[in-house]
Amino acid sequence: MCRNIKTLFNFEPPATQSEIRDASLQFVRKLSGFTHPSQTNEAAFNQAVDEVTAAARSLIASLVTTAQPRDRVIEAAKARARSAARFGARD
Repeated sequence: MCRNIKTLFNFEPPATQSEIRDASLQFVRKLSGFTHPSQTNEAAFNQAVDEVTAAARSLIASLVTTAQPRDRVIEAAKARARSAARFGARD
């Protein structure tokens, strides 16, 4: 499940709020073991997602680098090439 969490720092264009929240949701799902919490745990689960989202947003905003931002389109193409080499081309 955590393999779906992608690097969000130092990309052009920058990570969207939706991408940060999606990564936070995946992280909380992994920690809790729930993909969909029960009604009893839903409030705690949603609060955790909100808190992790805020922490991730703060982290990304505070990081600095001298490296050039990576292009999302190029990185996605590289990932597809790695996947094709690993699993074979899709038909």
